[in-house]
Amino acid sequence: MHKILLVEDNEMNRDMLMRRLKRKGYEVVIAVDGEEGVAKARSETPKLVLMDISLPVIDGWEATRQIKSVQGTQSIPIIALTAYAMAGDREKSLDAGCDDYDTKPIDLPRLLGKIQALIEK
Repeated sequence: MHKILLVEDNEMNRDMLMRRLKRKGYEVVIAVDGEEGVAKARSETPKLVLMDISLPVIDGWEATRQIKSVQGTQSIPIIALTAYAMAGDREKSLDAGCDDYDTKPIDLPRLLGKIQALIEK
């Protein structure tokens, strides 16, 4: 069973996505802000991180940069999740170190495909 770290401050989004991932056989660890996300990436060593971009404390881009800058966590794949699909957001996410990018509302089959591809890489 693969462990996924879900960094999401919106309780409704978090609960819905966590339940759907657990039903697909993933173990899900939760962080509610960017700082906690960085800490849990280090302590839990997940197989993959789903990173909301608009987070309290530190945003998802900065949290991604911090995770990708440390030896023990730099190889963990990160998928940016954002409701703000603005021109340039995909590039900004990839520049910050995200391995992929997906938009909200979540299209679960598409997201699962991206998760699977990154975990198998």
